[in-house]
Parts: sequence; structure tokens; C-alpha cells
Amino acid sequence: MHRAVLTISGPSAADAAAALGPEAGRDLPRTSSSVRMDGGDCVVETLAADSSALRAAVNSCLECVRIVEDIGRITR
Repeated sequence: MHRAVLTISGPSAADAAAALGPEAGRDLPRTSSSVRMDGGDCVVETLAADSSALRAAVNSCLECVRIVEDIGRITR
């Protein structure tokens, strides 16, 4: 089993957790993810059956975080 833990800090952390939470609950083949707040940080943990599935899941998560941060910058 492959594992990645991403920690998002800063003003976008809570928004990232809110955006990623529903995605973590989706039933995807070969991967499972959880999202939680730890203090002021959003922590995303992903488990995958193989490195290709892990890479795809992490890339998807990072793209979502990028969008959340872009929206945050635009609306401030």
C-alpha cells in the first residue's frame, strides 16, 4: 500500500478542507482518502494500491487546492 500525506497551511486551509471533504468520500478504485483539520492546517491522507493510483489522486487533490487558493486570491 502506498501513502501520501499533504498538509495545507495558511488562509486557504479551511476552504481546502471544505472543498476536498466531499471528494475524499467518493468511492474510487484503488484509492481512499481522508481530510481533517489539525489546528489551523488541512491534512489530506491518501492510500493507494499502486504508485499510479497514488499519483493520480495526489494530482487531483493538488489541482483542487490550487483552484481554492486562486479563488481566495481573487476574492480578497
